[in-house]
Amino acid sequence: MAVIAVPKEGAPGEKRVAMVPEVAQRLVKAGNEVRIQSGAGDAAFYPDAQYQAVGAKIVADLKTLLPGATVVTKVQPPTPAETSLIDASSIVVAQMNATRNIESVRALQQRGITAFALELLPRITRAQSMDVLSSQATIAGYRAVLVAAQEAPKLLPMLTTAAGTIRPATVLVLGAGVAGLMAIATAKRLGAVVQGYDVRRAAGEQVRSLGAKFLELPINAEGTGGYARELTPEEKAMESAMVNKAVAAADIVITTANIPGKKAPRLIAKEVVATMKPGAVILDMAAEGGGNCELTQPGQRVVANGVVILGPLNLPADIPFHASETFSKNILSFLGLLIDKTGKLITPFSDEILVASLLTQGGEVKNAMVKGVMGGTP
Repeated sequence: MAVIAVPKEGAPGEKRVAMVPEVAQRLVKAGNEVRIQSGAGDAAFYPDAQYQAVGAKIVADLKTLLPGATVVTKVQPPTPAETSLIDASSIVVAQMNATRNIESVRALQQRGITAFALELLPRITRAQSMDVLSSQATIAGYRAVLVAAQEAPKLLPMLTTAAGTIRPATVLVLGAGVAGLMAIATAKRLGAVVQGYDVRRAAGEQVRSLGAKFLELPINAEGTGGYARELTPEEKAMESAMVNKAVAAADIVITTANIPGKKAPRLIAKEVVATMKPGAVILDMAAEGGGNCELTQPGQRVVANGVVILGPLNLPADIPFHASETFSKNILSFLGLLIDKTGKLITPFSDEILVASLLTQGGEVKNAMVKGVMGGTP
């Protein structure tokens, strides 16, 4: 029998929970013990009573919750204080954001804990059901449009009224990955005129399928794993000229461009912001990685030349009920690689998905990119 422990998230503004009652029930029925810290699901509207009703155990504090757990699962990386209470024999599964949480990684390493970082999952078909980046990006893209629309001084749809016709707002989405496509779809549903741009040519068909116009650049920056590669200086100049013109004409700009393990690419310079309409809104979904806009301040609302620039850090947490539901189902799929039907750990960790997402084990940092950020130390 495996013991699966779910702590309450403690990061500022984090309302999600790593396991919802539906998933807890499935694990309990499979013969596992599920421990939930009291209040862990409250902010996501999953009260303790719902967990108790499906056979999960409610535990008051971390000192009781964590020792003896086979697997500890969280949304955010465990803090060093939490890590100190986790047995060295336990496995931690969470969205680590490892390159930005080196202290947490080092604490796991020093404790000799085996930890898997869900953001390191390979982009392969078998891993789609475990892909927390995609599930949470879908929710973030939806939320981004709602936040930007609330800030905008204009209505998004075209309206014909007795006072005349109101023209629709123009929304520009830079980056047509999972978050960008959801942002495009949401803006279209709200009635805006929507444009999308991505350096990957393959994204054009997806943007057009949602009813948006695709800004075409005569280059192909398709990279590995479904991500875009970094552009050459010449390509960046071509991109800037086209994007800058579209940004200046837009009422709302939503940026989503990220490169794993690197600083977010700069797409909007402060000089370009100065060319935008008064009342225009930029919502920078890459704020945590440094931002796609030069004026973005992570977690802040900035006004420059009458343009509002938003740098939200955790949009999925604004819709915690469904964000937790999708995250939890991702966790359930991932646990299927770790725990067999009898509740025993499946070792060694030879599955390609586990190999790719393994962060620490036996006192070593296993991921090369994270090890490089830490200075190459074991």
